Amino acid sequence: MARPKNTTDTIQITLSTTPQVKELLELLSRSGLYGKNAAETATMLIAEKIRDLQRDGHAPRTAFSPL
Repeated sequence: MARPKNTTDTIQITLSTTPQVKELLELLSRSGLYGKNAAETATMLIAEKIRDLQRDGHAPRTAFSPL
């Protein structure tokens, strides 16, 4: 089933990581829970961690923050 088009504006950034982290991201992406590939899984995990930090008061909330 096709996913709906992302209605949120996005920008591209480049991250460097170890082969071990990339392998773990690829393994997680196979489940489909976080994304369809390593990059999408990394994006979802980063967003989830930022929400956790905001909830705990350790990261600022932005004007577009859903929390």
